[in-house]
Amino acid sequence: MHIEQLQINEIDDLYRVSSVEVGQHYYWQIGNFQVHAQVLVTSWVVIALLLALPVVATRNLQAIPTGSQNFIEYVLEFIRDLTRTQMGEEEYRPRVPFIGTMFLSIFVSNWSGASFPWRIVQLPHGELAAPTNDINTTVALALLTSVAHSYAGLHKRGFSYSGKYIQPTPVLPPINISEDSTKPPSLSFRLFGNILADELVVAVPVSPVPLIVPVPTTLLGSFTSAIQALISATSAAAYIGESTEGHH
Repeated sequence: MHIEQLQINEIDDLYRVSSVEVGQHYYWQIGNFQVHAQVLVTSWVVIALLLALPVVATRNLQAIPTGSQNFIEYVLEFIRDLTRTQMGEEEYRPRVPFIGTMFLSIFVSNWSGASFPWRIVQLPHGELAAPTNDINTTVALALLTSVAHSYAGLHKRGFSYSGKYIQPTPVLPPINISEDSTKPPSLSFRLFGNILADELVVAVPVSPVPLIVPVPTTLLGSFTSAIQALISATSAAAYIGESTEGHH
């Protein structure tokens, strides 16, 4: 009886550990699932911005671009160059939409966290912040990158793509598989950790002098937002480009 009671206590302790969370979250109940409402709200704002910008910028297309059309074409050319650099001239074109979506989503998400006054919106629990400030968002982006990596390799090389796991010798599959399995956590935790650290660094000096510090910290946040988006998109492009290497 004493042993059974100990086992029950151990299970209860494990349950308590599994329920530990960092910070507070505002949940919505959708069916049998609970979702982080603040992440969905800020994500919808980011999606709305990404959809509205090209619609507004391309309403009156001209042969010689000016204004917002010029800006959109510059961003597109930048994304093309980034993808071409990481994947090569022959492989980059089909991957531009994915890498572009990845870059713009991360950049606007990061930028919204640094520039939008989310905290003036009061929630019953938690507070609004950048979507990339939530580990679920960065893990989802990393998993999408992994799926794109596998799809690109299988689409280009067929089942011979799996032969990379036995190269250069047949004794290396465990190491090669573990290498691939560590890349999604690396992509997700790098972005999440950097954005979380950036917001914490900004929050410390802002709290005592909230009317003076926000201006330079907002500029700093916009700069780091662009850097983190560039690093994430470059890493994703390089990771996907690896899957098509060695094909002739």
